[in-house]
Amino acid sequence: MFHLKTSFVRRAALGALAALTLAAAVPGGAAAAAPEPVQWAALGDSYTSGVFVGDPSPALGSTDRDGCDRSTGAYPNLVAAGLAATPPGGRAVTLTDVSCGAATIAEIASARQTPISPVEPPEGGWPGVAEQVRRAGLGARTDVVTIGIGGNSLPFGKMFTSCLLLGFGQADDATPCRDAYEGGGPVLDQESIHDKYDRVTREYARMLRAVRQAAPHARIITVGYPTIVPEDGTSCDRRDTHELAVDVEGAGRLAATHGDVAWLHEVNTHLNSIIEAITELSDGTFVDTATGSVGHDACQPKGAKWVEGVCGEAGPYWPSGLAVGFLALKCSDGDRATLVHPNAAGHRHTAARVEAAVRAALTPTST
Repeated sequence: MFHLKTSFVRRAALGALAALTLAAAVPGGAAAAAPEPVQWAALGDSYTSGVFVGDPSPALGSTDRDGCDRSTGAYPNLVAAGLAATPPGGRAVTLTDVSCGAATIAEIASARQTPISPVEPPEGGWPGVAEQVRRAGLGARTDVVTIGIGGNSLPFGKMFTSCLLLGFGQADDATPCRDAYEGGGPVLDQESIHDKYDRVTREYARMLRAVRQAAPHARIITVGYPTIVPEDGTSCDRRDTHELAVDVEGAGRLAATHGDVAWLHEVNTHLNSIIEAITELSDGTFVDTATGSVGHDACQPKGAKWVEGVCGEAGPYWPSGLAVGFLALKCSDGDRATLVHPNAAGHRHTAARVEAAVRAALTPTST
């Protein structure tokens, strides 16, 4: 009996030793597991979705296409690739990108959107999509939310089109667009630029509160707009559709004046300042993409510009002409209707800054 008992104890001890050895081989023992992936949601408009940069995502012909014009070359995808190559803190990052071309501030958290993609629209047009907070599935487990929104709520695109029209036949240094918007009234939409700034400020603050409520533990990172047009409008060629001129059927070539280009630069700068101020008041992080993109605006030559002009380079799936309001814009010589949006270089620039902000957000701070 003594021999059998001793053998039993010996076997038990050897078994325990083996278990300890295996536990030591895996940090944390058998209870240790791979850290949960970081949950990151990217929200925003066409400056986030990428529209014509890279290939359409979802791919052409896919039943998952929703009319939002996301593309493979957009900065969220570039950031995701960088984070996958070197995971922050050893944690994989899962990206949910629901950005959508033409989205407004309200369509982030409080309103449905009807996409307007010109690429393979279904008969009858694109169906509406839910607000981006809902589509992204934000919740208590969301770790990071990036948001690039605001321009369509001014709306900057409509203002730019107005500047094209009002610039017709005007001297280079004239400012008909600035004069109209600073005064408001029936010439345009009866909302002065100052009223627009006030409204956008309120809308942005409400939107960030809604995002915070939906994702209470997430780090919120807002992304400003790049330098779209130059501070000095005289650097723009009013005859060049690769810059800020456009051919309109029945109207000829239109272009904003140099004076109004400089004013549009001020508008872009002021919008960024609103986004930055509200973000800081909301305990978020603002990513400045304007400072680093000075000298790479839409009026720069090919190779230097990070923002395409009214017409520019894009994939063959992107149209060469588009209807903007009641205007029919047409590009020629193989150009596409890029409508003053970032190109691949512009998205790489934004990606570098957003990736740095995401990594910083996921790095524990010492106390």
